[in-house]
Amino acid sequence: DQSTIREDARAVLTRNADVLKAAFQTFPSAIVVVEGHADERGSAEYNLGLADRRATAAKEFLVQLGVPADKLKPVSYGKERPQCTDSGEGCWQKNRRAHFSAGQ
Repeated sequence: DQSTIREDARAVLTRNADVLKAAFQTFPSAIVVVEGHADERGSAEYNLGLADRRATAAKEFLVQLGVPADKLKPVSYGKERPQCTDSGEGCWQKNRRAHFSAGQ
């Protein structure tokens, strides 16, 4: 039930921001999708909202680091695209994430 950026994720996103800024210099028409994901617990509607907050939090953090906001498109997938399909905390933690993909 969290959408705040953890300390370990801040370090990763900071490195990602540098890579994204360089990539956008080289490929000015590129768009990156910031996907928000949630674990299997909770309703589909609830998880879509939570995943949206996660994607938006990651985008806002990157924008604070100088990544152009218009190059980042937040999308919520809720619990529909799990990275791990086992039931248990270890798996659920892997599914609670923001993920980057190439945009269109």
